[in-house]
Formats: sequence, structure tokens, C-alpha cells
Amino acid sequence: MIVAKLTNLRVAVLATDGFEEAELTEPVKALKEAGAQVEILSTKSGQIQAFKHHDKGTTVSVDRVLDEVQASEYDAVLLPGGALNADTLRIEPKVQSFLQQMQQADKPLAVICHAPWELISANLVQGRTLTSYYTIQDDIRNAGGNWVDREVVVDGNWVTSRQPDDIPAFNREMLNLFAQFVSAASASH
Repeated sequence: MIVAKLTNLRVAVLATDGFEEAELTEPVKALKEAGAQVEILSTKSGQIQAFKHHDKGTTVSVDRVLDEVQASEYDAVLLPGGALNADTLRIEPKVQSFLQQMQQADKPLAVICHAPWELISANLVQGRTLTSYYTIQDDIRNAGGNWVDREVVVDGNWVTSRQPDDIPAFNREMLNLFAQFVSAASASH
């Protein structure tokens, strides 16, 4: 596999306690291997608790608190899943605003599992085609989105996947999408 060069790409990973471990750690590893600068952003400082479905996993260090950052500092967003994580973040005005600003700037978003809840609460799903963990398909449809059951879906500046089993396809399409952004950004300079 040829890895896209994402040197100088600044990626914000929005997460809090209850994120699905593999949905954060594996995409972050792929991004860093491609040269991206990745920061874990959360609503609190210190460590956040991962889960492997229902069981506690590792902890991950938070790089910056959402209150201290601006969306304009980043080129792309990764939203890992985990029901607790996504349900907590979706009601945060800072998260909603951050995602709205990233979308208004047409920056790429990589979203997996339950994380589309955050897009729903930010009022971004209307008219978009995406996938997610199957239990939230009604939420996506009720928000005006077109839910499909595929391992990975690319719709404009979004790439979405369903669950940890889809991570290889998710990572591949995330890297491709983010690389397109890098190419477009360098072409416009």
C-alpha cells in the first residue's frame, strides 16, 4: 500500500471518555505514519478512557482542551466512535461549533461508528450520504441524511464507516481524502 504524504496536515481528533479504542488509536497511527500532525482534543485535560465495546481499554493523553483551540488551526477532523464518547460530545456547543466551522471551510471529516451523532447535533447531516454503527441509522435518516450499510462511504469531504471491523477500509479512504485536501491546498498556494 502506498501511503499518502500528509506532511504538515494538522488533524484534530475530538474525543472524551468512552471512545472506542481501536477507532481512535488505529486511525491516529495511520495518520502519523503518513506524516500528519495529530492532536487529541477533549472537553477536559489529562487522560481519557478508551473502551473495547463494553470493557475499559487503555487511556490516551489529551493534547489540548477544546476551550483552548480554534477550528481554523486544523486542516481535518477525525471523530472516533464509542456510544458514550459520541453521546457526551454531541451536546457540547464547542464541538458543534468546531464541526460547523470545519464543514463551512470544506475541510475533510473522517467519522466512524456512533460519531455521526456529533454531525447530527451540529445540523450537518441533511442531504449527505453516510454510514454509521447500525443502531443510529434512524437518527441519521431523521436528520435528513441518506444512511447506507457499507464498510466505508465517501461523500464529498466526508468519509464514514460503521465499526472497528471497517477500520482498514476507513483508514485507506481517510488517508486518500486527506491527501486530496493536501493536494488542493498546495495547488492553491
